[in-house]
This record gives sequence, C-alpha cells and structure tokens, in this order.
Amino acid sequence: MTEQPTVPAEDGANQRGRRWRLVLGEPAAEQFAGLGGADLEMDGALAALYDADTTNRRGGLGASAPSVARWLGDIRKYFPSTVVQVMQHDAVTRLNLHALLTEPELIDSVEPDIDMVTTLIGLGRAIPESSKASARALVRKVVDEVEKRIAERTRSAVGAAVDRASRVHRPKLRDIDWNATIARNLHNYLPEQKTIVPERLVGHGRRAQVVSKDIILAIDQSGSMARSIVYASIFGAVIATMRSVRTSLVVFDTEVVDLTDHLDDPVDVLFGTALGGGTDINRAIAYCQDLITRPNDSIFVLISDLYEGGVRDEMLKRVAHMQAAGVQVVVLLALSDEGAPAFDREIAGALAAMGIPAFACTPDAFPDLLAVAINRGDIVGWADANELSRRGMSDEE
Repeated sequence: MTEQPTVPAEDGANQRGRRWRLVLGEPAAEQFAGLGGADLEMDGALAALYDADTTNRRGGLGASAPSVARWLGDIRKYFPSTVVQVMQHDAVTRLNLHALLTEPELIDSVEPDIDMVTTLIGLGRAIPESSKASARALVRKVVDEVEKRIAERTRSAVGAAVDRASRVHRPKLRDIDWNATIARNLHNYLPEQKTIVPERLVGHGRRAQVVSKDIILAIDQSGSMARSIVYASIFGAVIATMRSVRTSLVVFDTEVVDLTDHLDDPVDVLFGTALGGGTDINRAIAYCQDLITRPNDSIFVLISDLYEGGVRDEMLKRVAHMQAAGVQVVVLLALSDEGAPAFDREIAGALAAMGIPAFACTPDAFPDLLAVAINRGDIVGWADANELSRRGMSDEE
C-alpha cells in the first residue's frame, strides 16, 4: 500500500485553513495561506480534475496518456484508495477519458474497482491488442476479489438449498440419510429402551450423484446493466463449480450469446459481452426455453431493466408459459449495490400480476435469493422482508 505523505503538525486554525484551501481550490488562495510541498502537489491533482471546464480548460489532464499516467500516480500517492476510486470515476465521466484508457500504461496505473471494470468492458473491442493484457489483468484482480467475497456463502446457501430440495422422505433402506433421520426424530427418543423411534425417514435417494437443479441466468447487455453483468458472471462461475447444479449463462441485446462454455473463467465471460445496443428480451427468453428440459427442477433468472425492443406481449406469454410448466422464474432489475436503474414499470407490473415480482437485489443477498428460489419459497415475502421489493422505486411511489 502506498504510504501517505507526512504533514507537519499545525495549530487548529492553520489546519482548518489548509483543508478549506484544498477543498475550494485556487479561488480561495487570497482567503487562506498559500500551500507548499506535498499540499501543492495534492492541490494540482485536484485542480486537474475539478477545476477543469469545457470552455477554457483551466485545469485538465491534457490529451496525452503520459500526463494522465502521472496524474493517476499522484492521486494514489496522496489519497486513500477509496478516494482514488471516486476520483478515477469522476475523471472518466467529467473529462471523457474512455479513449485514453485504451493505453496500457494507464490501465497499469488505475486503482482496480467495479467502475473501472465496467468502463473497460464497455470499451470492448476498442481496446487495442497492446492494451488487452493490461485490461484483463485489471479485470482479473477485481473479479478475484469479488469471487473471494461471495464464493463461500454462495456455495453454502445454494448447496444447502439443493440438499433440502432433493431429500426424499420415503427412501429405500440403502438410501437413508441416518444422520439427518436421527436429528429429525430426536424428540422420539425412548430413555427406557435407549433408542429413537424414526417416525420420519430422510434420504437422498440416488439424486446425490446427479444434477438436482438447473439454473439459467439471462443477462441484458444494455449499458445500465454493466455492474449486473459483472456480478452475475462471477456468481455464474461460482455456481458452475457445484456438481449438483447445472448452470447456463446467456447474455443478450438484439442477439443472444450463450457464454456457458466460458463459465470456468468469468473474465472470459465479461470480455465476451458487448454493452449497449438494442434489447430483444423475447428472443432471449425463447432461447432459454430451449435450454429447459426439466421445468420442475429449473430456476430461470432474468436480469434486465425490462425495456423491450422486441414483441412485448409475446415475451410476457413466454414467461407465463414457463411459470405454468413449473419453472421458478425470478426477475431482477439489477444485481448490484446501486439499486435499480430506470426500468419499464408497465412490464414490471404485468409480471407482478403473474406473481413474479421484479426488484433489484444486492450481491450479498443474491445467494439467499437463489436458495429461496431453489426451495420454491415465497420470493415476494423474502424480498419484502429484506426490503428489496422497493429498491429502485421513485420517491413518489
């Protein structure tokens, strides 16, 4: 971790003046004492970003990759990583640095975070060959960090749910789960006989050796869904490692791309997406219907803002047919910490009328949501209990 520069001890008034000067920039130079040393360099880094405007470019990072690389180095030197991430994001949006991020020396200087990953994924094929290795390395670092955070909980929640869903209560003798059976019947212990009367047998049957559930993730590639694609790809890769679950991952705009074969590496999945473009949800659902061979053991998760560019009525009919066939359908407006972006409220209302709520879900809550879906629990009640059903709704609702 980069060491922060040491600042000499100052009295309270001077310290407050120094901070206000750094916050307000050069226009406040007359009201507060001048800056020097490290403070002057910090002020320069802030001015390059926040004193720039589109008319006279009082500040600015210049048009060259080396000047931006130096600036990235300066902010990492003088500010903590959380502040660096905010400044990087502001630089991309305020100063339109997308094109410069195709330079390998810039990518190597960036503090890795979700925003930078979504920016690089958005650039996609615009990243030149000379920068692709650096771009993949940055994306890899963020993906590994997120996977480390979610993997254990996801496998635990999904594995336990699959186990509960696959248990049978009239097992053959060779298929009895004795530990589970004893635990279930402890209240029937007879002290005088020192034995348990097993009123209810619990077993796994032969399912322990085969796939118990099919999970199909269908992800909208529109620009507002960038963070959702990152998280869904990582979750898909984690779930795909579980032998009791068959996982499929499909991304779509007006075309449908099946990335299931890339689930062993979520970085490949991310670079296989193409953010932006139109949306044909109906076409994507039609493709996913063909993947479903065991409706009663299938969970279909659609992650989309629901703005349909295809045939809206046909899309809703397909969802209704899925549900009627026994598929557990889940619709997420977003899979991120930011809540839902703008979404089509008419379609969301039509889905709700079918008993399929559409809401935004955080990555931390997603494993529990899958567990509820696998066990065919009350998703509406679960979402309400976790205060997810209103995520992304406008204030007037």
